[in-house]
Amino acid sequence: MITAPLTVGFDLDMTLIDSRPGIHATMTELSRVTGRYIDADAAVTRLGPPLEEELVRWFPAEDIAAAGDRYRELYPEFAIKPTPALPGAAEAFAAIHDRGGKVMVVTAKYGPNAALHLDHLGLAPDVLVGWHWGPKKGEALREHGASVYVGDHIGDIQGARAAGAVAVSVATGPISAADLAAAGTDVVLTDLRGFPAWLDGYLAA
Repeated sequence: MITAPLTVGFDLDMTLIDSRPGIHATMTELSRVTGRYIDADAAVTRLGPPLEEELVRWFPAEDIAAAGDRYRELYPEFAIKPTPALPGAAEAFAAIHDRGGKVMVVTAKYGPNAALHLDHLGLAPDVLVGWHWGPKKGEALREHGASVYVGDHIGDIQGARAAGAVAVSVATGPISAADLAAAGTDVVLTDLRGFPAWLDGYLAA
C-alpha cells in the first residue's frame, strides 16, 4: 500500500479540458485585431507547449511578447465558455479526493486563465501552478510531493520524470497512444475515464 500522502498532478489542455474551441476562437480574434494571418485550424493541432512556441510561426520575433500579452487579454472573453471538460475529468478529481488525496494542476497556460477554466467547469484542484512546461513541471510536482503526473503530451512525461513521479498519459491530445508509449510513459489510458480504476491498482500495489 502507498503510505505517503497521495498527491496527483494533472496537465490542463487536452488532459482535463478540450481547449481547442476556445484557443481557436482566441487565435482567430488575435489575427483580426493584429492584422496578422494565423491558421487557427493548424494551431489547435499543436497544443501543449507554451503559447510563444505557436506565436513564433505567425509574428516576427520583436512582436511575440506583445502578441502573447494581447492573446492572454482576449482569452477570458473568447476561450472560457466554448471549452468543455474532457470525459472523466471530474471523476478523476473525485477519485483522488475520495481516497484522501490532493489534486494539483500544473500547466504551461497563464495561471489566471487556467483558473477561469477550472472555475467555469467546477473543477477544484487543491493547487494550481501555471507557466510551467516540460521538465520545469517537475519542480512544482516535487515541491508539492506529487507521486503521479497525468498528461497528454511528451512534455508531460518529461515533467513527471523530472519529479521522480509516475507518468500517466491519456491519449486525448495531439500525441498518439503509440508515441506516448514510445516516449517512455509508465501507462497510457484512452482517457480519464480509466483513471479511477488505475488509481485503485496503483494504491494497492
